[in-house]
Formats: sequence, C-alpha cells, structure tokens
Amino acid sequence: MTDLQRARMSRGQFFRMMGGLAVATAATACSTRPQTTTATSSGTGAAAAVDLKFVGVADQKAPMDALLAAYQKVKPGVRLSASYAPTDQVQTSLRTQLGAGNAPDLHVVYPGNGSAMSMSQIAGAGLLADLSAQSWTGTIPTGFKPALQMDGKTMMYSAGSSVIGAIYNKKVFEKAGVEAPPTTWTEFLALCDKLKKAGVTPIALGAQTPWVTQLITYALVPSTVYAKDPAFDDKQLAGQTSFARSGWRQAMEMYLELSERGFFNDKPNGTTFEQQISMVATGRAAMAVQVSAVLPDFRKSASSPDDLSMFPVPGADSADQVWIPAGVVVGLGAAAKGRNVEEAKAFIDFLGRQESINSWAKTISAIPLTQDAGSTIDPAVESFLPFTKDRAVPFMDQRWPNAEVQPVHFAVVQELLAGKATIDEALKKMDEAYQK
Repeated sequence: MTDLQRARMSRGQFFRMMGGLAVATAATACSTRPQTTTATSSGTGAAAAVDLKFVGVADQKAPMDALLAAYQKVKPGVRLSASYAPTDQVQTSLRTQLGAGNAPDLHVVYPGNGSAMSMSQIAGAGLLADLSAQSWTGTIPTGFKPALQMDGKTMMYSAGSSVIGAIYNKKVFEKAGVEAPPTTWTEFLALCDKLKKAGVTPIALGAQTPWVTQLITYALVPSTVYAKDPAFDDKQLAGQTSFARSGWRQAMEMYLELSERGFFNDKPNGTTFEQQISMVATGRAAMAVQVSAVLPDFRKSASSPDDLSMFPVPGADSADQVWIPAGVVVGLGAAAKGRNVEEAKAFIDFLGRQESINSWAKTISAIPLTQDAGSTIDPAVESFLPFTKDRAVPFMDQRWPNAEVQPVHFAVVQELLAGKATIDEALKKMDEAYQK
C-alpha cells in the first residue's frame, strides 16, 4: 500500500467518523469566476518588513481581504500581496512555478487528490510545508483529515466545508407557482417542466467555464453510485469496478436528459460562469447547480440577497435514497521552497484561530471546520444538514488516484452537451484516465 493510499479513507469510514455536522465539502473542483485582482496588507512598523506573496482563486478574495486587514493589526511589519487567477491558470502556471522553485510564499491548494494543485499531488512532490506543529491542526475533525493530511502530517489549511446543490431564485419559483425543494428526481423533472412552461429557463449552465461542467454530475453521483455502494471508491481503486460499470452511467444519462428536455439555457458550452450567475440573479433562469461557496457571488448580483437560496438536487426516485456531495473547501498552503517559509506558516497559524475560521466560512457560506458560539451557518445551507450524518460523500475527485481524470471529466461533459460523444465514449475516456 502506498503512502497516498494510506492517507485516504473509505467513504464508509468517512460516515462513521464524521458524526453529524462535520462533513467535508470543497471543491476540488470548485473555484469561481475568472478574474485577477490584488489585495495588499501593508503596514508601517519595523524597517525590515517581510513581504509575502499569495496566489489564489477568485472565491478566496472576499475572505482573504477581511483576514489580511485583521492580520495587519497583529503583524504590522508583514506585507502580504494577494492576487487571484482562474482555476485553469493556477492548475497550470502556478503548478509549473512550484516545480521550478519560484513559487509564491503562500498559494491556493485543493483538498485531497485529483487535480494538479491538490494537496496529495503537491505534498507528494515535497512542495508543501508541514503545518502539523500548529495548534489548530489538533482540532481537525477525523473525517477531514484525508483531505488535509498526508502520512499523518497536515499539509494545507481550509476553513470548512461546502455542498453542491441548486441555487435558486425564490421570486422566479413563486411567479411560476413551483415550490422548493423537490424530494425525488421525478419531482425535480416536474419542477423543471413547470418552469419551462412558465417561460423561464429552468437551469442556467455555464459549461464554457470548465470546472462548472462537473457540478451536475457531482450532484447526482452520490445518489446513483454511493447510496447503492458506499465502498465504490475502494472497489474502483482495486480494479473491481469502473465508471462505465457503475451508477456514473445513470448520472450521465440524467445529465443528458436535462439537456434533451430543454431545461438548460441555449448553448451552455458558450455560456460562462459569470453569465450563469447573471441569469439566475436577474430571474432569466430559475436555478443553477453550484457549490455553496459561490452563493455570495450570486447574491451580489441579485436585487436582494434574500431572493436566493439552495436545496439538494435529488438524484433518486426514492427520497430516502437521495445522498448529497460535500467536501472541504479550497484552502491554501505554504510553499516548502518559498523565501519566507516560517512567516508564511505564521500567517496560516493566524488563519487557524477560531475567529478566523468563522470569518472565512461565513464569507463563503461554508460550514466552519470547527465551531464555537461565534460560528454561523448560512440559512440557505440548512436544508442540507439532515443529510450530513450518513448520506453525504466527499467530492468525487478527492479520491481519484491522479490529476488526469478531472480535466477529462470536464472535456467529456462538454462533448456530451455538444453531441460529439456518447456516454460509452465519455466513460471509457474517464476510465482510461483513471488507470494512468
């Protein structure tokens, strides 16, 4: 058994050890709108100021802005410049910088395994600094550890967990005379049909932005795969099953059914994440299947934040067989070969304070990593909580054995939507990538 395999945990273990609210979400998979901006924490103080550089993804900007300002008060002699880039850019250019030894002091890290910038991939290459000596690491819930740790060492920080579901416009639902949430797949289809007949696009899909392509699959697979076989990941790693021989096929069929019934906007492969947000926020579409971490982005574009809420997408025709995806949110780590490793680790230690965890989680509507009296949970996420005890699974890619499967998943979904591939062809490509 490899170190990477030992670091992983079966989904059955995940359920037994998480207990209640402590489920993981995140998104390996999930970053937000492409943009590049800069936030800087600067201060006067000691003449020999330390300059730290952080490179992250767009959905980290809001929480980092607040925490940079707070850190400036604690360490006025540390200047931290932060820039934000699209997910595909950090997966390529930043990963290259890490390997070349010229990486920023701090940078985005995705939990678990499955992408070029995931914890397992980077830590396995010796490019992440060990954070295990920091006190907050001793409070990490057991179920989170496979996403944040390798060989028992904590290699990245995350503020908590998020879920994938339908972000919906309540006013559009009310105008069309439909109610949320549906509890079965049949009810979900009927809801979409009623919305379409009311003259509104049921589901906005921004598939031009690659990471958005995976979210509907991720919303359905917990019900079509793991509800029937919680040990699927272990069997797949052992070569006893595959994407093609599992409920992944059913999930792909359901994805295409939404497309074939005209429940998506026109030309989803030509629609961006930003356009997806605008469609739902302005009422041109009723909902979008998204990660809860981007709910604040949708709210910013709406006439009123209260117009938007969320519900789980039911991927089964029996309500008691509906499971949900949940995962540790995208976080950050310190570059092992950075110029200011100890100062970078000190900033992460500050992020590990409970008040920092609460601040970050609140900003992105996440469930805090650990909780105290000051922790809050977004009301829009509360409908997911009954599932978190024993009907939630980490995002699928967090247990994939390499960084090849995820981009193939992105690509085959776009091909399916364009009618350029069959489900058999798509699943075969994913299986081939998995076996590399």
